[in-house]
Amino acid sequence: MYSENNELTSFYNEFCQNCKKVVSKKFSKNETITTYIAKRQQLCLLKSGEAELIRYDFNGTRTIVEHYLESNIFGEIFYNVTTNNELLVEAKTKCEVLFFDYEFIKNKCTTTCSYHKKLIQTLPDLLLAQITSLNTRIEILSKRTIREKLLTYFNLVATKNISKSFTLPFSLTDLADYLSVDRSAMMRELGFLRNDNIIEKNGNRITLLY
Repeated sequence: MYSENNELTSFYNEFCQNCKKVVSKKFSKNETITTYIAKRQQLCLLKSGEAELIRYDFNGTRTIVEHYLESNIFGEIFYNVTTNNELLVEAKTKCEVLFFDYEFIKNKCTTTCSYHKKLIQTLPDLLLAQITSLNTRIEILSKRTIREKLLTYFNLVATKNISKSFTLPFSLTDLADYLSVDRSAMMRELGFLRNDNIIEKNGNRITLLY
């Protein structure tokens, strides 16, 4: 895995240095990376760091739609925005992002660069990861109660980490936004889960007891 990450990092570095169709930008924590209002055919690849797709509805309610890690892809092309809800991607840590237009994927560079070819070969895996992430979110949001949402999410994180003990990648406020639940109600449910000996909780460290 380490060598794979090194290979991807090397590829991204060479890609943005040698292909004129790609723009690389760096962002500070909490800075807006892109918005989905313009409805561009823009595709973004997270070269390093973490970011989140955030939605604000008519009442200003904030929801974390997706959480992005290194090598994840995002952009307006994945969301056909038909409402006035505001969608934006925000840096959760220092980030570096590669930007290019989707037309660039379909059409060859004028120089027919090898980086373009390799990106096309890599894209199916990146898209599959994106689809898996979206399916995971649908599975969580389909649960009816806060307890079911929490336990479904905890099980998914435990499976990903191959451990029943893990640190949440979110603050508790962000976790509530991600699960689309009231934070106070979620905190009460976490207390019930702990009292029922279903979980142990130490700050953002969760251990499943079942």
